[in-house]
Amino acid sequence: MPQPPRRPPDVTEVVAHNRSARTRHVALRAALGTTLVALPFTLIASGVPNTLLTVLPIVPGLFVLLLLLLRLRHGRRLDVCERVLRTYLLEYRGRVDHRGSDWLLLGTVHTLKLPIRGRHGAGEMRALNASLTRRRPRGTEDGAWFAGDPAFGGVLILPATGDMLFLQPADWEKYEAERTEADPQRRARAAEAGITDLLEREPSTVGALGG
Repeated sequence: MPQPPRRPPDVTEVVAHNRSARTRHVALRAALGTTLVALPFTLIASGVPNTLLTVLPIVPGLFVLLLLLLRLRHGRRLDVCERVLRTYLLEYRGRVDHRGSDWLLLGTVHTLKLPIRGRHGAGEMRALNASLTRRRPRGTEDGAWFAGDPAFGGVLILPATGDMLFLQPADWEKYEAERTEADPQRRARAAEAGITDLLEREPSTVGALGG
């Protein structure tokens, strides 16, 4: 098992790093979508014939913008991560097993397994990057810092990159009894951190932008 770093990462720096990464991610995609939508109008204004090929960039442009809007609307993980880090102390996890990734509308969902103190085995956690980026988490095999309650969710900070992942149980219903029977102090801490409910579920493609 890797030896833990001498001290946990600076939470303020980690949050700032991920907030900056989210801002860049949003700005680049907003610029791309806007450029694609505006391109046909620019071309037509400059004298290019108004044909199907000329207006075609509007379709991918709208897709990029609508997907970005969807992810911003449903992606609440960065603010919740801050609440978790204010509520729970960071604990080092020497083993983090990356089981796979799924590309979904909400983001790329990574399945991770990390040990739980006092228990044999570990449940699978559903992890999404707090900065909205879709890159695969790097350095998990070297250990990471966890804050939270495995039955409710939490935050995983990767020392190698400074990336912050928002975690909740992959099988939310499996831990319903444990959450319900948890002592009042434990439930109160989860409520303070904002993780008593399943916060992010994949939206349907039909109703994703509705109500």
